[in-house]
Amino acid sequence: MNEVLDFFGSIDPVLGAFLATTFTWLVTAAGASLVFFFGHASRKWLDGMLGFTGGVMVAASFWSLLAPSIEMSERMGNLPWLAPAVGFAVGALFLFGMDKLLPHLHLNFDRSRSEGIETKWHKTTLLVLAITLHNIPEGLAVGVLFGGVAAGMPEASIGGAVALAIGIGLQNFPEGFAVSMPLRRQGLSRTRSFWYGQLSAIVEPIAGVIGAVAVIHMQSFLPYALAFAAGAMIYVVVEEVIPETQQDKYTDIATLGFIGGFIVMMVLDVALG
Repeated sequence: MNEVLDFFGSIDPVLGAFLATTFTWLVTAAGASLVFFFGHASRKWLDGMLGFTGGVMVAASFWSLLAPSIEMSERMGNLPWLAPAVGFAVGALFLFGMDKLLPHLHLNFDRSRSEGIETKWHKTTLLVLAITLHNIPEGLAVGVLFGGVAAGMPEASIGGAVALAIGIGLQNFPEGFAVSMPLRRQGLSRTRSFWYGQLSAIVEPIAGVIGAVAVIHMQSFLPYALAFAAGAMIYVVVEEVIPETQQDKYTDIATLGFIGGFIVMMVLDVALG
């Protein structure tokens, strides 16, 4: 692990953000590739994996994003709670707006329950767009932390940025599987199910680079940017991830998965950050 941290510490932070978010994208592709080896996945397993995803995102929102935002605001001589509160609210409202505009359909939901602007797009497209929307704040969060490192902010460390990328990658693996398998059940070929499953995370490197560049050029914006990413991630968990795990009888499995994901991300951030 020290070699990984030394590597990311020796390269341009924007490149680091790109490589880290490319890693999270590739892990999604690895999870989606399981569709070539399994004919189906039980709903119990899928709900547990989605719960794990939610736990990682909630833990990352506090340990990797909100806590550093509060510390930065205080060190800059501002009200410690102001930037985190404003950024968090704006991040949640941004995802709220995207949720209302972008046509999409959450996993395990019927076509009649699609959200966003009404469209005749195929159900597969709507499912992929839902996960793509989910992945925007994840890539942004990693990029913002790398941008904070470039800006010399003591609260933003290479260890913390790498820990967040690892945590996002861990939850992207089951997420890729959770996307590709339902597509396979709908009758898509294994290849197309894999393709759409990995495609949902291609937005992460784009969001990561945008987040890093924005913070480097607007250093005072960093506390807001961290909280923005946290607000967006929490919105996704509450509006999308948790409801998807409550559609069947495996709510306890999903809850245990959530707890496990939270613990894993918390340990990663405290150990490496």
